Amino acid sequence: MHRARMFLKRTLTPVTILLVPHSRTRTISIRVPVVAVAASVCLFLIGTAFVVSVSVRAVEYHRMKEKLSLVSAQFLEMKGTMLSLKQAEKDFRKLFSLKSKSAVLESADPGDAGSLDMEVLREQIEAAMQSVSEIRRYIAEQKDIHLATPFGWPVAGTISSPYGYRNHPVREERKFHTGVDLSVPSGSEVKATADGIVSFAGWTENSGIVVVAEHGHGFSTAYAHNRKALVRVGQRIARGDAIAMSGTTGVSTGPHVHYEIWRNGRHADPVGFLARR
Repeated sequence: MHRARMFLKRTLTPVTILLVPHSRTRTISIRVPVVAVAASVCLFLIGTAFVVSVSVRAVEYHRMKEKLSLVSAQFLEMKGTMLSLKQAEKDFRKLFSLKSKSAVLESADPGDAGSLDMEVLREQIEAAMQSVSEIRRYIAEQKDIHLATPFGWPVAGTISSPYGYRNHPVREERKFHTGVDLSVPSGSEVKATADGIVSFAGWTENSGIVVVAEHGHGFSTAYAHNRKALVRVGQRIARGDAIAMSGTTGVSTGPHVHYEIWRNGRHADPVGFLARR
């Protein structure tokens, strides 16, 4: 009991706090019990710890919020890319009847927004991009071959002399005819049968005015006995462009176009390429 009284007496013992102003005003003294001072110090420390803890949590919250926003943006971007790639691949497969080289896209559900496995999503995008890139490359190659392959009729005429051995109409000797003769009225437009570059446009002794075009992929074409060339050497031409006016120049018995196709340095029968007018 005595110890308890002594403890209470000490805790309730007043402590004088002097406030000494720098001016000439009187000093101020405050008398507070020791227990009040101790309580104030404890409350100050607890308040400081609480403020620091709240500040740390606030900083962590803002960092996590920014990270979440970044991840969400990346996910939405990748999801949009996935949908675009799937649509592109679907269009290619529909147009060219090609099967996809990747089954990943077929198993990926575009409506599943709950999965945020970024690594798997990246792998799916890389696989899809590779598949679409291969399809695009294939299409580009096939388009180049298509544009370079002689195709259709250079003039709207009829075949008066076919490809192969024949009796020459002027020299009266059996010779191999390396092209076809297409009978048309003089002055008809002669059109290119494939995209390419003009490699010759001028006069030759036997074939008169000739236009030769190089098309790539081993193809070249020649158009002979023209009245006039409409193109010059080095000029780019497209399928269907008028390149000459038909005539009967050189060794010829009448107005026509001598049409030849060469592939890999060897002449070929043009009939197989005259499938469409």
